[in-house]
Order: sequence, then structure tokens, then C-alpha cells
Amino acid sequence: MWKEFKAFIMRGNLLDLAVAVIIAGAFGAVVSSFTNDMVMPPIGLALGGVDFTDLAYTLQAAEMNADGSVTKEAVQLRYGKFIQTIIDFLIIAFVIFMVVKGYNRMQEMRQKKEEEAAPAPPPGPTAEQLLAEIRDLLKK
Repeated sequence: MWKEFKAFIMRGNLLDLAVAVIIAGAFGAVVSSFTNDMVMPPIGLALGGVDFTDLAYTLQAAEMNADGSVTKEAVQLRYGKFIQTIIDFLIIAFVIFMVVKGYNRMQEMRQKKEEEAAPAPPPGPTAEQLLAEIRDLLKK
């Protein structure tokens, strides 16, 4: 099993994978900032000043001491953060879709250029020519 695992690890380029993971993490932070700071405020304003991160359904209220300090946190379903995460995902998925679409279009253009640039192979001998050569070889 160890040999199979080692072969599996060595098959791919781990450096490329590590770079992809780091870039994806940074990209996720950029998209989160974009949705939190640029997309959601206008949507919240259009919906009457709603901040999506504050949207939650309280299952159990917080318990407080007489001095006002919280002894037990409230139990909440934070559906606003869930909505925010879904919007983040949709933006990331759309951007990745556009990147892959652009990459595929560039590959198709490159392939067409290569096909146009490649000279046509010289025509081979016809069947009659081959048969004539075989006949001549048989006569010898």
C-alpha cells in the first residue's frame, strides 16, 4: 500500500498543486471581500437596510449575569452567513467558468493555427502505380 501511495504522490506535480491551493485561498479571500464589501451592501440597502451577516434565527437566547456579562452564548441558526457563502460560491464558480472558457477558446485558436500552418502531406502513389510496381518486381 505504501508503494502505491508513493507512486500516486510522485505521479503529479506537487509544487503546481501547492501553488494552486495557495492561489485558490487568496482568490477566496478576494471574492469574500468583493461580496461582503461591494455586492452585499447595495443588496441589503435595496432590501431595506438588511445586513445579511446579522440575519439569524435564535433557538436559545443568551444567558446574562446581573452585571450584563454573557455567561452562555445564544444558540442561533445564522442563515445570513449561509446566504453570503452561497453568493461567494456563485461568484467564484462564475469566474472559474469564464477562465476555463477563455482557456478553451485560446486552445482552439492555437489548434486552428497549427492546422493551417501545417503543410499538406504529399500525395502518395495511386493504386495503379503500386500495382505496376508489383508487376515489374514480379517480372524480375
